[in-house]
Amino acid sequence: MNKKDVIITVDGIKLSGTLYTPGNQPPYPAVCICHGIPSGTVDPGDGGYPVLAERICQEGFTTFIFNFRGARNSGGNFDMRGWLRDLKAVIDYLAQQPEVAREQLALIGYSAGAAVSVCTAAKDKRIAAVAACACPAELASVMTNPPQLIQYFRSIGIVRDADFPASIEEWLAGFKEATAIHDIGKIAPRPLLIVHGTQDDLVKVTDAQQLYNAAGEPKKLVLIEGAGHRLRREEPAVQTVIDWLKAILNN
Repeated sequence: MNKKDVIITVDGIKLSGTLYTPGNQPPYPAVCICHGIPSGTVDPGDGGYPVLAERICQEGFTTFIFNFRGARNSGGNFDMRGWLRDLKAVIDYLAQQPEVAREQLALIGYSAGAAVSVCTAAKDKRIAAVAACACPAELASVMTNPPQLIQYFRSIGIVRDADFPASIEEWLAGFKEATAIHDIGKIAPRPLLIVHGTQDDLVKVTDAQQLYNAAGEPKKLVLIEGAGHRLRREEPAVQTVIDWLKAILNN
């Protein structure tokens, strides 16, 4: 397995990413992993998305992970409109890489990253398939009490500039642009996988059913019994995604 660090610049903001390649005979089917809104808590025993990326890469996929603006080593402030632009720029980058089989590029999104993945794939036919894990049907519905929310995001370091956002109303409007329930029907006829934990305390399991009902074929819904919101750390959820990727991208 080969690994290289990548910097992608969007709106003058540098995003940090890492590209994992399973061998030396590219191109390979490819997977881009999109994280959710950072929680601000760090578990020393959690290897994070690199562990997931390495595992998927070992299954024969070129795998890319990156941090959206405002998260970890990337610059900028957390902004949903910005996240949509970030993912488009990442896809632009991946489409040009010799390690990536362009017709076999899938997105795996988690939580808000799943919503961004769905809305991006609806408009970008370069995406061959989408796995949406713990995806909110309407992201804006969980963004209550904006001033308090922004203060919380400041406290965990994803809103960094004192003068950001310039307009709370405009910042909030960005969340409406990442409304998965509006766009998920546009992914068909490309394959869609929806994975949700039955004990998710942040996004109701009914969201998964609503998204499934709104989606076109081919589609698959998998509910992970007893799993919470962080499906990246739930083995049955991870294996479900890997098995699905192997079935649709390696045929």
